[in-house]
Amino acid sequence: MATDPILPLPVIPSTLQDHASQQVVEVSFKGGRPGYYNAEDDTLRPGDHVLVEAERGLDLGRIKTVGGIAAKKCSGCSSNKATDGEGNPTLSVARRAEPAEVQKLMVQRADEERVRRKAREMVEQHNLRMKVTETEWQWDKNKLTLYFTAERRVDFRQLVRDLARTFRTRIELRQIGVRDEAALLGGVGRCGRELCCSTWLREIKPVSLQLAKDQNLSLNPAQISGTCGRLMCCLTYEHDSYLAARKRFPREGKIVRTSQGPEKVIGIDIWHDQVTLLSESRDRRTVSLEALRSDMSMLQEAELSRTTTSANTDGSNGRSRRNAARTDNISGGA
Repeated sequence: MATDPILPLPVIPSTLQDHASQQVVEVSFKGGRPGYYNAEDDTLRPGDHVLVEAERGLDLGRIKTVGGIAAKKCSGCSSNKATDGEGNPTLSVARRAEPAEVQKLMVQRADEERVRRKAREMVEQHNLRMKVTETEWQWDKNKLTLYFTAERRVDFRQLVRDLARTFRTRIELRQIGVRDEAALLGGVGRCGRELCCSTWLREIKPVSLQLAKDQNLSLNPAQISGTCGRLMCCLTYEHDSYLAARKRFPREGKIVRTSQGPEKVIGIDIWHDQVTLLSESRDRRTVSLEALRSDMSMLQEAELSRTTTSANTDGSNGRSRRNAARTDNISGGA
C-alpha cells in the first residue's frame, strides 16, 4: 500500500519567532506623544506604567493600548520612526515601573516649567526668533527635549551648546508647527471638549477651505478655526457624509423645469431636505426635495404624454391622407 510522502515542516525565521512571542504595546508620554514597543510580558494592560528603551537610556510612560489595536496603529503611523521596514517596533518594554519611579517622573514634570522659563531666557539672550513651547525630560535625564516654533530657519547651534552646559545633559531641539503646538499643550475646543489632537487624533492632516464650503458653513475664520489658528480638524469628520447627502439634490446653479416654469437652484438644506429656488421673475421659494421631485416628475410625464398624443395624431392624419390619395388613384384609373 502506497503512502503519502512525509513533507518537512517549514522553518520559521528567528525574527518571526521573536515577534510571535511578543505583543505590541502603545505607550503614551507627555502631551499624548505615542510610542510603540515590543513587550514579552503578556499581562500588561492599559493604564500600567512601564520603563521602555530609548535611544540612550530609559524612559517612562503609560500604556494606552495593547495587542492587535496597538500593532495596527503602529503599522499605520507614518510618522513613527522607531519601526522596521515592515511596521514592527524596534524598541522594547524593559519592565513595569515601580511606584517610586513613577513618583520621580512626577517630580521631573513639575521641574519642566522651570526649565522652560530658563530656556526662554537663554533664547532671548541669543536674540533668536523662536518660541520655546514645551520641555520634556527623559525619565533617566539622559536627554532634554525642547519643542519650539519659529517662522523662519533658526541657527541655534550655540544655544544648544549653552543649554547642554547649563542642564548637563544631551539636548534635542525639535521644531513643531502650530497644530502640533496645540496638541502638545492641550486645551478645550469650541465644542467644549478636549482637543482631538491632544487626546486621540494620531495624525494631523491638512484641512482646506473647500471642506467648509461643501458643508455650507460660514467662511468667517473666527468661526471655523481652532485654538491653533488653523481650520478645525473636525471639518474632515463628516465631509464624506455631506458629499453623499448632496448627491440626492440638484446642484446649486442648475436650472430645473417645474410647474412654475424654469427655476434656478440657489440653495440646498440637507438637514431638512429642502431646496431654495429662484424664478425668472426673481421670486424665491423653498420647497421640500420630495415635492420638487414630484413636481418635476409630473411635468415630465405631462410633456411625455403630450408628445405621445401629438405623435399619434400626426400618424393618424398621415394614414388618412395616404388612404385618400389611394382612393383618388383608384377613381382616376377607373
